[in-house]
Amino acid sequence: MQVAAQMYTLRDFTKTREGFVDALEKVAQIGYPAVQLSAVGCMEGESPEVSAADAKAILDQFGLACCATHRSIDRLVNHTDAEIKFHRTLGCTYTAIGGAWGYPNTAEGYRKLIADLTPAVQALKSAGITFGYHNHSHEFIRATPTHSCLDILIEEGGPDWQFEVDTYWVQNAGVDPAGFLAALAGRLDAVHLKDREVVEKDGAVMAPVGEGNLDWEGILQACQGSGTKWLIVEQDVCRRDPFDCLKSSFEYLTGLLS
Repeated sequence: MQVAAQMYTLRDFTKTREGFVDALEKVAQIGYPAVQLSAVGCMEGESPEVSAADAKAILDQFGLACCATHRSIDRLVNHTDAEIKFHRTLGCTYTAIGGAWGYPNTAEGYRKLIADLTPAVQALKSAGITFGYHNHSHEFIRATPTHSCLDILIEEGGPDWQFEVDTYWVQNAGVDPAGFLAALAGRLDAVHLKDREVVEKDGAVMAPVGEGNLDWEGILQACQGSGTKWLIVEQDVCRRDPFDCLKSSFEYLTGLLS
């Protein structure tokens, strides 16, 4: 397993090409070998300041790989060929959606999501690109008396649906992350790691890995047993400098893995 940085953590720093280059340089200096490209402002829009080819050149400059992306449902469903080209240019073989945005949290809603995405998932697979679903807490809403919305994706999406499980959101839903990860063995190429810390006044907040209350030895053991390739550090909200948070997480994880 290797540790990567989710660039969503640094989204406020990647709105311009200059900021993107600076952020990647700092991530490489921390020691990360790879990043997930998500919410990189300078790469978005019809005429992005940084194209996929530009991004690949910048990544190469700092010895970084693109281990994963987050792409919109619309892009994957309605612009599948362009998305395949985009990922091939980056040298990236894993993409995920960040949630079932626009679909109701019902059994019918999630079955429609599966139906809408199936052609794209199959086309991506044929091109050598793995598809994943990134969870939050709302997918654990009961869709039937026996199944959550996430259960429906797991059981009815089929083996071509991987799950980019987010440890914080699983814990936030009241589910044991290590047990949940172990149950998804073989469908966990990439996992999002963030800690959950309890602080005075604010209650539970996101924290760098190792600074909260999650069972990291159990989580990493479950990831190892489930065939995880990439442990991707993501922190949506940082209570101090995001680069320092990424550094703290990296040092803690590499210490556990060594």
